Order: sequence, then structure tokens, then C-alpha cells
Amino acid sequence: MSAIDPRPLYFSQIRIDPANDQRVYLLEFALLVSDDGGKNFREDLSEKVHPDCHALPIQPGTVPPPKPPKPEDKNKPPKPAVCQRLLLGTDGGVYQSFAGGKNWDHLNKIPSGEYYRISLDDTKPYFRIAGGLQDNENWVGPSGVQSKEGIRNCDWTALAGGDGFYALFDPTDRDTFYAESQQGEVHRINLRNGELRRLRPEPAEGQPRYRFNWNSPMIMSRHKPGVIYLGGNYVFRLTDRAEKYSVISPDLTRNDPTRTNAMGSGAENYGTVFSLVESPKRAGLLWAGTDDGRLWITENEGAKWTELTNNLPEPARGQWIVRIEPSNIDPNVAYVATNSYRSGDDRPMILRTADLGKTWQPVTGDLPQGDPVEVVREDQVNPRLLYAGTHFGIFASFDQGAHWVRIGDVPSVRVDDIQIHPRTSDLVIATHGRSIAILDDTVPFREFTPEIASKPAQLFSVRSVTGAYLQPGFVDANGKGIYRGQNPPEGALFTVWVREFTGDEIKIAVTKSTGEPVANLKAPGTPGFTRLNWDLRPTKDVSVEYGGEDPKRLLPAGDYTAELTFGTTKMKQSFHVDLAEGITPR
Repeated sequence: MSAIDPRPLYFSQIRIDPANDQRVYLLEFALLVSDDGGKNFREDLSEKVHPDCHALPIQPGTVPPPKPPKPEDKNKPPKPAVCQRLLLGTDGGVYQSFAGGKNWDHLNKIPSGEYYRISLDDTKPYFRIAGGLQDNENWVGPSGVQSKEGIRNCDWTALAGGDGFYALFDPTDRDTFYAESQQGEVHRINLRNGELRRLRPEPAEGQPRYRFNWNSPMIMSRHKPGVIYLGGNYVFRLTDRAEKYSVISPDLTRNDPTRTNAMGSGAENYGTVFSLVESPKRAGLLWAGTDDGRLWITENEGAKWTELTNNLPEPARGQWIVRIEPSNIDPNVAYVATNSYRSGDDRPMILRTADLGKTWQPVTGDLPQGDPVEVVREDQVNPRLLYAGTHFGIFASFDQGAHWVRIGDVPSVRVDDIQIHPRTSDLVIATHGRSIAILDDTVPFREFTPEIASKPAQLFSVRSVTGAYLQPGFVDANGKGIYRGQNPPEGALFTVWVREFTGDEIKIAVTKSTGEPVANLKAPGTPGFTRLNWDLRPTKDVSVEYGGEDPKRLLPAGDYTAELTFGTTKMKQSFHVDLAEGITPR
């Protein structure tokens, strides 16, 4: 460790230009460069580049041909060869230079965000997502936009911070947020006027410092809107828009001085509450878990805490409590996920209690070995439906943890958080490396039972939909160099289960309440779940292609019926269509 290399564990890479062994790059907080074999370094190549440099590929063969010397320079030595094309990977993403690092282009066209935590609001027609990114602040943005442009970077707004973690919506003001950076650095920000207030709890003068994890849990009370709970080595209760705080627990950690006095960036902090949750069913019921393996419960908002650590079975006992999930249906039920990959044990571990933590049963089932769990979620309606985010993807269990199956098209990436939107039932997935993904309408998972699984085919409930026109924007005119997140499907979404391949097609016929046909949809009869999307317009086989009304106009609001045909299996589901205000239908 030195002034030029202040944090060897985090970066400290060395690269040498393949065309010039005197050109040396050091990857540190900034990108340092030497042209004399490392005798002297400068950092003038780091302008407009995010700090914390980790990767630097240099493309050989990109040295420009020498230019004829100017008359006044004929006696000067030629400039040393330098490869021009560089790729720089930092905590802010990937940068590219074609000028040996003198100018950098930020390649913000790939979804590579590293989210820690997310929360959702109920904005309509598209709810918003707030969350924290590794070393890239906290952000808020929409789950969809009313434009064919799709969701762009410019649709998201920064909420300040260093590293971003928990970000909460104010329950009464849509422009106010409570966000957090490393070590419990809570701040309140108002997007209307730009006011930012730093509000981390601090002890009285002369008292021991509070300890906060790099990623300190911060939650908004469901029973007392406006009350925020924050985890350090104590549990804090924040009130009056987080301007005031009170300590509502003893030190819940082991408080081992040999491990709690780490020095560094704050990422090394230990002996802290890492998971903190409030029961959605019972006011005052809080659970807290620590990074040093202690588990606690209070049933009276902190007046008395009961330790549950010794009730946990081996090998979970004493391990890092990474997530606690209180049941949405039964206040006595909760789930705990632990992991110990930091000590070389990569086994997944999820436990369930039905008696407020007195006894526990493993529900890890057949999750892949060597795939630690970071988050577990119980469905808001069906207690047998569970979701787990692991280091390599997202899984669902339809039998309360006995068996698990990988879901969605999420790549092999760490999933750090999962939220279920209470109105839309969308599953929002925060990954540490591929940003955010949304699985629209999980009601079919909620309805999926062994009885349905045994049927040849099933059409699940269809959620109500509101039709609107998307603005064209410039999606067809401003090139392919802009990242666009996909909008939710327009119109009605049909989900079909097929037990096994039979050669039959999936067919869905949509009719008005009067029985008039308006659309026919088809899809291959692939086993598993299949989705079909209807855009609320007549399909060509039931419309007049030439003359008549504009085929792009939406059908009127009202009740509709979708009928599934798969081989000899037939079934119907009814659903309702509304139109956005002011639309004149067909």
C-alpha cells in the first residue's frame, strides 16, 4: 500500500502497451500512465472517467503510421509508438478510446448496472422503481413509457449518493425520496426543489460511534407511513421525514472488537444489522439479522427483543443473515436466507418458521449446490409460491420450497433483490451486473397448482388492461446507438400452460361480450408456459383490410372473452378493457 496504490485489494492492475514497453498504465482510483517505464506517472488521461479502474484491454496493431516530421521538428526524436484503441472498465461501466486514452466514449448502451436494493411505487400507468447501484448513486425511473422509444437512460433520475443501496418513496410526496449510501449515510432529496438533507443518525458527543454495514437495511413502515427503520449495530426509528431518530434496540451484534475495528472504505465494516424487516400483517413485529450470525425478533416495535440465533439449525446457525422475509399471509411465518460463501461454503440455505422463530425447517429443496442465496420472497397471495434470487439467477418454487425451477430469461447473474408489485403482480428483479428485469403479471404462477399441472393445457386469469397509443418518438430515425429498455407489452397478456408436446397449436379466440369475434392468436404448443399478446386491435382475419375504419384504432372499452383451444382442450377467461381518457375507439 502506498500513495500511488492506496487500495491493493480492490484494483492495482498493471498494463504495458504491447507496442512500447515504456508506456505503463496503473489502474487505481484514476488511470495513471507513465512514458518512462514507471519512473513517473501522471493522471491526465482520467478526465471525465468514473473512478475505480479495474480492466484495461489494449488492442495491438493500432499504432498510427508515423507522420513526416515538420521542418522545425526534424532534429527532434520521433514520438514513441502508442496503441490507440483502449477499453477501460471502471465502477462506472466501460469506456473506449481511439486516441491512446486522450478522449473517452462512455459505452452506456448495455444494461450492466449492479443493483443492491429496489423499491416500487404505484404511479399509473407505469409504476416507478427506485434503487441503488454499486458506486453509481441511487436512481428512480419508470417501468414503462408512453413512447415507442422504450425506456432510455434519460428517463431515469439520479437521487444522489456515492454507492447506492436502499431508496424509498415518501408515502405522501411523489417527489421526495429517502436514499442511502454506504455506512448508513441516509439522505432525503426533493426532486422539485433540489433540496438534499443528510440525516444519518450520529451518537451524542463522547459516546461510541454507531456501526453501519456497507449496505445498511432501511425500510418504510407499512403500518405507520412515514416511519423509517434503519439498521446499524442498533435498530433506529426515524421520524419527521427522517429529521429525528431514536434507538429502539440494544446492540444486536456480537460486538467483537477484534473484528469491528476494521479500517478502510467502509466495505470492511462488520458487526452490523444486515437484514431488517417489518411484518406486513402485524404492527410492531420486526425481525433483525446480523452479518455476524445473530437473529432477533420484537413484537412491540423494539420495547423487548428476543434472540432466536440458537433456534437456527446447523449449518445456518451463526452464518451471515442475508435476508429475512416475513409472510404476507401469516404473521407467525417467516423465511431466513443465510450464506457463508465468504468462508468457502457455497451451499444455498433457506429456512422457514411457522411459530415466530421457535423452530425452523429447511426449504432449500433442490436449489443448485454451489449457488448461494441472496434474497427470498413469498408471494403476496399464494403462500406456497416462493421466489429466490441466487448468485446465478432467479428461481421459483410452487410447493413452498420442496422443488425449485429457474424462471424467466434472466442470464446467469447474481440477483440481489426481488419485489412484487401489489397492483400489477409484476415481478421486478434487481441484478448485480445486468441491471433490472421485469417479469410481467405473475398471477399465472400464483394460480399454478398440481391439479393444473396435470391438465393438458390451461389458460390463466387475464388481468384488466387500459389501452392507449404510444407516441412514435424517433425510434425509427436516430440510429441503433441508444440503449432502449423494452416497454411492457401493449394490450392484453394471455398465459397458457401446456403439459407436453402433442403437435397441436395454441389458439386463442377473443370475442366481445356480444360474442362478436375480434381477434385470433396462435402460438406453438411448446411445453411449459407460453405468452401471447393482443394489442386491442382486430386481427386481419376478422377485419376489413381495405376501406372501413383505420385498423390501428383501438377497440372500445368493455368486457371481452378469451377462449383457448389446444387439441380437444377448450376453456375461457373473461377480462375487462378500459381506454385512456379521450380516446375515440373503433
